[in-house]
Amino acid sequence: MSQQPFTLPDFYVPYPARLNPHLEQARAHTREWARRMGMLEGSGIWDTGDLEAHDYALLCAYTHPDATAEDLDTVTDWYVWVFFFDDHFLEEFKRSQDREGGKAYLDRLPLFMPMDPAAAVPEPTNPVEAGLKDLWARTVPAMSREWRARFAESTKNLLNESLWELSNINIGRVPNPVEYIEMRRKVGGAPWSAGLVEFAAHAEVPASVAGSRPLCVLRDTFADAVHLRNDLFSYQRETEDEGELSNGVLVLETFLDCTTQEGAEAVNDLLTSRLQQFEHTALTEVPALCVEKGLDPAACADIAAYAKGLQDWQSGGHEWHMRSSRYMNEGGEAASSSPRSPFLPMGIGTSAADLARTLAQANVQRVRGFTHVPHERTGPSVLPDIRMPFTASLSPHLAGARERVVEWSRAMGLLDPQPDVPGGKVWDEELLRDNDLPLCAAGIHPDATPEQLDLTSGWLAWGTWGDDYYPVRFGRTRDLAGAKACTERLSAFMPVEDEPMPPALSPLERSLADLWARTAGPMPVAKRRRFRTAIETMAESWLWELNNQAQNRIPDPVDYVEMRKRTFGSDLTMSLCRLAHPDTIPPEIYESGPVKSLENAAMDYACLVNDVFSYQKEIEYEGEIHNGVLVVRNFFDCDYPTALAIIDDLMNSRMRQFQHVAAHELPVLYDDFGLDRDARAALDGYVRELENWLSGILVWHRECRRYTEADLRRHAAAGSTAGSPSSSASSASFWPFDGPVGLGTSAARLALR
Repeated sequence: MSQQPFTLPDFYVPYPARLNPHLEQARAHTREWARRMGMLEGSGIWDTGDLEAHDYALLCAYTHPDATAEDLDTVTDWYVWVFFFDDHFLEEFKRSQDREGGKAYLDRLPLFMPMDPAAAVPEPTNPVEAGLKDLWARTVPAMSREWRARFAESTKNLLNESLWELSNINIGRVPNPVEYIEMRRKVGGAPWSAGLVEFAAHAEVPASVAGSRPLCVLRDTFADAVHLRNDLFSYQRETEDEGELSNGVLVLETFLDCTTQEGAEAVNDLLTSRLQQFEHTALTEVPALCVEKGLDPAACADIAAYAKGLQDWQSGGHEWHMRSSRYMNEGGEAASSSPRSPFLPMGIGTSAADLARTLAQANVQRVRGFTHVPHERTGPSVLPDIRMPFTASLSPHLAGARERVVEWSRAMGLLDPQPDVPGGKVWDEELLRDNDLPLCAAGIHPDATPEQLDLTSGWLAWGTWGDDYYPVRFGRTRDLAGAKACTERLSAFMPVEDEPMPPALSPLERSLADLWARTAGPMPVAKRRRFRTAIETMAESWLWELNNQAQNRIPDPVDYVEMRKRTFGSDLTMSLCRLAHPDTIPPEIYESGPVKSLENAAMDYACLVNDVFSYQKEIEYEGEIHNGVLVVRNFFDCDYPTALAIIDDLMNSRMRQFQHVAAHELPVLYDDFGLDRDARAALDGYVRELENWLSGILVWHRECRRYTEADLRRHAAAGSTAGSPSSSASSASFWPFDGPVGLGTSAARLALR
């Protein structure tokens, strides 16, 4: 290869790598195993020299330092198999861009991963199939059925990465950053590696919490860090030799329009941020989860061992990348971007030894996320030239819906004084009319009947009222336990199988019970369950916001983008779109990669639109930290105009992604699943619903009276608790619980200063 295209950055590796003592045995074993599976001489892919140069046994000895000799052999064989698959697929299908052949090849591989180990599997026809058959039989007997299902899914996702990458190469397209993180995590292999950590550490994650947010965050932050580190080391091989477009350095280099070196530094900053998110979650959210779920000591020990295993993998994976001939360091320890002290140790396992410098650099970024001063004076929100390719149309029943939502809100108690809220008021009729949620409903569902429009208006009012209620009721008083109890009660007002409801104790519960009965009554049980999950997801995301607010912690950018979809209620309103379509669309279509990508692109676009419009309201008037512009400002340590420009680029990029999926990926999906004409028409109709959803949300932001400075001042003067001004915005106004006021108390607000 030619000269390295950039200097490797200083990595955040606070934990020294350790080497498994069974390394030499694993090297010998895996060499013989690869030869027996047909992966070496005669395969046309590798010979023995290639395998020894790559040294996957060293990778596994670093990433699983405490594994037994037998387990290390098995894990090493898995990694040899997955890297051989990657190179085999490259030679057979990527270079020739044979998507059809590649799909047929991939479709056979899940047949070698049956849930029942005793089930028959096909006869292998190539080394990849032979290796998978052997490894599955050796691994799964020691693990539960739940683990087998999770590991099989992550293996299929890893294999399908190749098809997604092949599609991007075919159209010469570099993905945008959000799409890249989203797809790289799903198909990039690290969730698969996390499954092998459970196996090697004999620390299977309890099935009861495997899908919880803390455990998912541990897995996802681990995955992101592994992938981003690999992107830095593999940039030269992937871009120069393979023609690869799915590399994080290339993605950020293209998106930020910067040099390759600057793109690499940005990737390293994101890598550091993801590792710090891992640490934060492991130390704060995971222990609380264990207590909350009442896990026994053995289960808690398994989770702790799993987290430690993921941590070992990060350090060991870094050490291996510094040494493997597969990457652009040419097999040696890559030069750091700044000189190492001559008094520091050198050699195997010491790449993280300059810990003081590593921590000093990383902690600047970490501390910045906790030191934002709330209620800074921002001035009016600046609106970029927002791109909207879809023409909005409004329901002719809008005028009537505007009046009926006021009547309904009053009947539900949403406009009443709230005795549990400081100041007593969340909404009044003027604020409700200014919010004009029926306008949003009329754009989202322009073809709705009056009854359907009222229902959508009611759901938007319920979600927006709840979003305003939680911060003023629970946020200012730091009543996180009360918020959790409130959230848990909401499920009781959404019965799936006609369970009796308890008496409603608040307007939030009363209005939810009313909406649920009117919406879910005609649904089959499966749809009710999915719809309830969408609502629970939104309500639980409000707890995440409260926890961050209590810590004054600006979220990590990836965590923010993912959770913002939930706090915005995207799943809820998109579920309302799905309800209008018949059951001719198989459920697995909605779970497919292209449809998820379509929905996520739409959600991100809408959320970023909201962040742009609500910047002054949230940052200056509400003291919020959950705003995409602020998150970018904090991450890149830049000013408001720069952050706004990045958000604008990302917003437009997500719109292009939506259009790309609709135009190019859905037709392929239709063919892959063999959908009939009715199913294709229904899914095309769903795309049009999402186009209405996007254009309607933008129209609402532009025309409602919730975000302009004049309206914010007017509502603050009227005493609304949803959007009160800070002392910096109005010298005569103070938060009621910020501390003493009056002569001689100006120094009491030291924290705010």
